[in-house]
Amino acid sequence: METCRWIPEAGNGIEHLTLRRDGAGLFAQGAVIGDDFGAFYTIRCDSAWRVRHALVEVAGGARLELHADGAGRWQDGQGVSVPALAGCIDIDLTASCFTNTLPVRRLGAALASRHEIAVAWVHLPALTVEAARQAYTRIAPRLVRFESLGSGFMADLTVDDEGLVVHYPGLFRRID
Repeated sequence: METCRWIPEAGNGIEHLTLRRDGAGLFAQGAVIGDDFGAFYTIRCDSAWRVRHALVEVAGGARLELHADGAGRWQDGQGVSVPALAGCIDIDLTASCFTNTLPVRRLGAALASRHEIAVAWVHLPALTVEAARQAYTRIAPRLVRFESLGSGFMADLTVDDEGLVVHYPGLFRRID
């Protein structure tokens, strides 16, 4: 089991994450506290780091549950197909550093070249979700370029040997 914590570089808050790995894959549980919200998340991935289940709950009652088949097909918590997320393999929670690790680990050595991906982008605290285009490229052993293709935002993320973010310039830094 591994535990990590991040704080924002501006404003108040914290993200606390606990990771457990076994032969079936990865189980991540986390809590994110922002200036005006608190949320809990659980993300399960298979052994290839493809998201298979995500549950996000905002303090006060809002809840989002998604299931994925690892090949880009998603369903909500009631088993209803979510065609707007077709082709997404990863999930990205707006207030979470951890979710950047998912494509970094899943793509692994392939990050030697730029990879455009689609992610299920969950906005916190509203819990709205949409497909978003992103790109990841390893530019040094511990440096990964993240690009949000819809907005033009780009950041060079410092990661550890496990692909967990150590520093997300302007947004987050790890404190553990």
